[in-house]
Parts: sequence; C-alpha cells; structure tokens
Amino acid sequence: MWRTILKFGLIAGLVVGGFEILTFTAFSGLPPLKYGMVIGYTTMLIALSAVFVGIKRHRDVDRGGVIGFWRALGVGLGVSFIAGIFYVVAWEIVQAITHMDFASSYAQAIIASEKANGASAEAIAKLTAELDAFKVQYADPMFRLPMTFVEIFPVGVLVSLVSAGLLCNPRILPARRG
Repeated sequence: MWRTILKFGLIAGLVVGGFEILTFTAFSGLPPLKYGMVIGYTTMLIALSAVFVGIKRHRDVDRGGVIGFWRALGVGLGVSFIAGIFYVVAWEIVQAITHMDFASSYAQAIIASEKANGASAEAIAKLTAELDAFKVQYADPMFRLPMTFVEIFPVGVLVSLVSAGLLCNPRILPARRG
C-alpha cells in the first residue's frame, strides 16, 4: 500500500508541480485571475487522476481485485497528501524564480476588479485595509505554506472519496485476467 501511495503521489505531485511552475513562468508571474483559477483547478484534477489510478492498481494488483472503502480512501488521501506537498514546494519555487509578490499582485487585481464593478470609496478603503492585513499574514511562511496546501488538498479529498466509492465495487472497471 505504501509503495502505491508513494508512486502515485510522486506522479501526481510532479504533474501538478510541473504545471504550476510552467504556468507561472510562462505568464512571468500571476496569470489573469479569470484564467488562473481555471488553469489551476484543471491541472489539479488532471494530476489527481493519479488517485483513481493508484486506488485501482492497489485493488487489482495488490489486493486481488477487492478493496474496502476505507482502505481505498486511505490510499487516495495518501496520494493527495504527497501531491499537496509537491504543490506547496512548487509554489515556493515559483515565487523564488519569478520574484513574484503574490500577495501584492493579488490585492491589486482584487481592488481593480471591485473598482471596475463600481464599488464605493468606503468599500474600496475597507477592502484595501483587509488586503493589507492579508499581505502581512502571507509574508509569514507559517501562514502561507498551510494556506497553499489547503488549495489542493480538499480537491484531493473529493477525488479520493469519489474514487474510493466507485472502486470499492469490484464490478466497476474489473481487473483483467490474462
């Protein structure tokens, strides 16, 4: 089980981390907000497809074609955890390579968006104060690292739950006997 978790966690981590580094270096920093989230979460789902494949492999090869929900969920969460670690490390690499000040860029984009939507001067002032506090928090690695991990791990939990729910039924994509 641990070998499967490590193998597919590394695959998922390399995919999500590699795409993250490529995306941010291609945009020379922060991609446009409307595309950044779509690119990011699509990449996460592609990478986390390794959860499904890892659970299926563990079920079919290591467990003789049968796996319980909790064991399948454990494999999925393990793969997701390793992918999350790679995601966090890749984010730190992106910031080091691009010298990007994410918190400031993010704050400027949010304020510009609110101004474009016609927000009042009071609302902009309040938002600016909140985002200034966010910038201070984000500079602290003890805040930034877990916050980055929490971007991907809930997606991994969801993929793990769905995969475990499907693959605990041995009739779904049964192992091929040859």
